Amino acid sequence: MIAAGRAGTLSIMQPKATTVDAYLAELLEDRRTAIAAVRKVIVKNLDKDYAEGMQYGMIGYFVPHTVFPPGYHCDPKQPLPLAALASQKNYMSLYLTGLYCGCGLDGESLTPYARWFQDSWAKTGKKLDMGKACIRFKKVEDLALELIGEAIKRMPAKMYIEEYQKALAGTKKAPSRLAAKEVSKKAAPKTVKKALKKAAKKSA
Repeated sequence: MIAAGRAGTLSIMQPKATTVDAYLAELLEDRRTAIAAVRKVIVKNLDKDYAEGMQYGMIGYFVPHTVFPPGYHCDPKQPLPLAALASQKNYMSLYLTGLYCGCGLDGESLTPYARWFQDSWAKTGKKLDMGKACIRFKKVEDLALELIGEAIKRMPAKMYIEEYQKALAGTKKAPSRLAAKEVSKKAAPKTVKKALKKAAKKSA
């Protein structure tokens, strides 16, 4: 996920920010206001078993190790990511990794959850500038905030963990326990892997 080149000036680049407050404090006012508005919606709808903090150089929302000890399979030291907010050089980004967990296992299809999100967004009349799991925006008015809140609310941690395990196992039924070290990276959902890998490179 991303962090570098936030508003095009070195003074606001903060790849080493270790707290959410520090991240926000170094943004230009318009970026800070926009990111804070989206953050407010996420936090309001976030299940109690998630946590907020800095992850991959961004404001992250994740399942802490106290809830899901195996962590993120590509890097078990990292908690399992659900969503993230970042300010980049030319736009801001909202990553909904959890929304697309399990998508693309056959190379194309979306999960019903992801399809619901895209169809619902279309009904808002707002343009959806989206990559695999990344929504790009230049101002908060570009976003369907109410829908984003609903998307976060619809993914409680327990359900997300179950869907994540199913996706990794590549079967309809997830095992009761899935040790991170036993999971092959090749089994990961393409959308999740690619989004995190690409974002991590940008934050370097």
